[in-house]
Amino acid sequence: MEQKDNRGIEDVRTVEILRTEHLCKVYGKGNNEVIAVNDANISVAQGEFVAIVGSSGSGKSTLMHMLGGVDRPSSGRVLIEDNDIYRMSDDKLAVFRRRQVGLIYQFYNLIPVLTVEENLTLPCELDGRKPDREMVQDLAGLLGLKKQMDRLPNELSGGQQQRVAIGRALITRPAILLADEPTGNLDTRAGNEIMELLKVSNRRYRQTVIMITHNLELAKQADRVLCIEDGYVFDRKAEVAL
Repeated sequence: MEQKDNRGIEDVRTVEILRTEHLCKVYGKGNNEVIAVNDANISVAQGEFVAIVGSSGSGKSTLMHMLGGVDRPSSGRVLIEDNDIYRMSDDKLAVFRRRQVGLIYQFYNLIPVLTVEENLTLPCELDGRKPDREMVQDLAGLLGLKKQMDRLPNELSGGQQQRVAIGRALITRPAILLADEPTGNLDTRAGNEIMELLKVSNRRYRQTVIMITHNLELAKQADRVLCIEDGYVFDRKAEVAL
C-alpha cells in the first residue's frame, strides 16, 4: 500500500503546476533603476516542495509576491495551472489568489478579534462558501490545535499562531502554498515544528509548497533548491550560489 501511494505522488509530480517565463520586476528609472527580479524562468511540478534561498535584498520576496499574484511584474508571465494570472483583471486576480494561492508570512497576520477557528476558516467566509467541516477538523488535528479552536490569537504562543496561519492557507486546498520566511519570527524549536508541518502538508495533501528563506539548513529539507542572487534565479545547489 505504501509503495502504491509513493508511486502516485511521483506521478502527480510530473505535472507542471507553476511556470514563469522571462519574469522581471524593475523599480525606479534611469540612475535610480533597480532590477529586483531579472528574467526568471521557473517550473514547479504539482506536489513538489521547492525552497528559494537568497540573502536580504536578493529579490526573493519580490519574486514570491509575483508568484502569488500580489505584485504585477514589469514584464514576463506567471502561469498557475495554465492560467496566465496577470492577464486577469484585478478583481478576477483577487478571486483567483484567494482560491488558488495560500500565503504564509513571517508575521502571522491573524485577526485579533477572531477565534482560532474563525481565523482558520476566514478565506472560505470571504469567498462566500461554507467551510468543509471535515477539512477543518483534519487541519485542527494536523496542526495540534483541537483544544485551542475557541481561543483568540493573543492567547497562543508564536508557534501556535503560525500553525493557525498555515491552516488558513491550506483551508481552500490551494494550487500552491507560498511561505515567506515562515520560521523567521520563531525560536529554533518552534521553527523546526513549523518546517515539519509544511513537509507533512506536502505529503498528506500532496500540496505544492514554495518556501522563501535565507536559512540554508531549512532549504536542504525541500525536494529542490532554487537560489536567487541580485535578481537572478539559479537552479543549482545552494552551497554554490551562496
